[in-house]
Amino acid sequence: MVAVEEFRAEVRQWLADNLVGEFAALKGLGGPGREHEAFEERLAWNQHLAKAGLTCLGWPVEHGGRGLTVAHRVAFYEEYAKADAPDKVNHLGEELLGPTLIAYGTPEQQQRFLPKILDVTELWSQGYSEPGAGSDLANVATSAELDGDQWIINGQKVWTSLAHWAQWCFVVARTEKGSKRHAGLSFLLVPLEQPGVQIRPIIQLTGDSEFNEVFFDDARTDASLVVGEPGDGWRVAMGLLTFERGVSTLGQQIRYRRELLGLVDVARSTGVIDDPVIRERLTRSWVGLRAMRSYALATMDVDGSGRNGSGKGSSPGKDSAPGKDNVSKLLWANWHRELGEIAMDVRGMAGLVLDDGQFDEWQRLFLFSRSDTIYGGSNEIQRNIIAERVLGLPREAKG
Repeated sequence: MVAVEEFRAEVRQWLADNLVGEFAALKGLGGPGREHEAFEERLAWNQHLAKAGLTCLGWPVEHGGRGLTVAHRVAFYEEYAKADAPDKVNHLGEELLGPTLIAYGTPEQQQRFLPKILDVTELWSQGYSEPGAGSDLANVATSAELDGDQWIINGQKVWTSLAHWAQWCFVVARTEKGSKRHAGLSFLLVPLEQPGVQIRPIIQLTGDSEFNEVFFDDARTDASLVVGEPGDGWRVAMGLLTFERGVSTLGQQIRYRRELLGLVDVARSTGVIDDPVIRERLTRSWVGLRAMRSYALATMDVDGSGRNGSGKGSSPGKDSAPGKDNVSKLLWANWHRELGEIAMDVRGMAGLVLDDGQFDEWQRLFLFSRSDTIYGGSNEIQRNIIAERVLGLPREAKG
């Protein structure tokens, strides 16, 4: 296996050689709150990455990946962010569903879906949240009933990222009538391009739409497309979530650093940096960013020892340190929301005015970062999980 620093240099050079021509215009585009930006062009870029063997780096070689370590993947995401490369469009398939199918899927499911995730020819969305079951998946009401060789699905999902661009959705549905909480759920792979599926984009504060409502009205999927056993969906769904806040967060932090430094430049240019309160808040933001990085590195198996429970070959959900992903989510979500608030204070009255009817980068940062503490598991849910599963405190009383 190539050494980490050699691989880092390889990635850096490849990006320098390839983020040119038509791809150069994509620099900095995409990501949360900006998924609408040049989506088709970023899809072509993502497929270009795939042809170069730069997708699914941590997947085992037998499944088409490169079997690289956490340290290699950290190097990739850091160099990718430093190059200001466009945000990839296949995160849900590459980083979430793919590893889940490798861990829990049948050989037939792996052969059917993994190659198309690998080469970015099929995109995925996540069907977890519902109007009555946001971050608390135990309240899922969407049902699926087995009818011969097919599941018939009825219900509604909400906040379904990128569903309007995806061909497939992994759906948590209740498959045992009368079951409650975690029991009786199944993890289904459902095609979205069928008559029984309706997708309605949700207009965000920024005026864009990357979240959706998805309605299933006698939608169908093959009986063989349940991952794990019927009724075992909770275990599979929780296994998938262990992948959600992985090494890509270190690349995310480089983008956060770029935002923070840009905001410091604005504060200097307007003289607001001389305000001691603003200066203290920016300093605290810098310290918080360094703390995030230290925590991320401390809880990842960067040296390949497996001490942090994410070593190569470990099963999702078995060996990971309890609560580490929940703490990570709380750290970056609150930090980013606070940065948006600082940005508005730095801009002052200018932050209240639209330029030609368009939000500038700081207004967009403020508006979209309001959702950071909600999507991917709200702050309240993260704290409950830490309290109950890490600290051993009693379950929160239900009113």
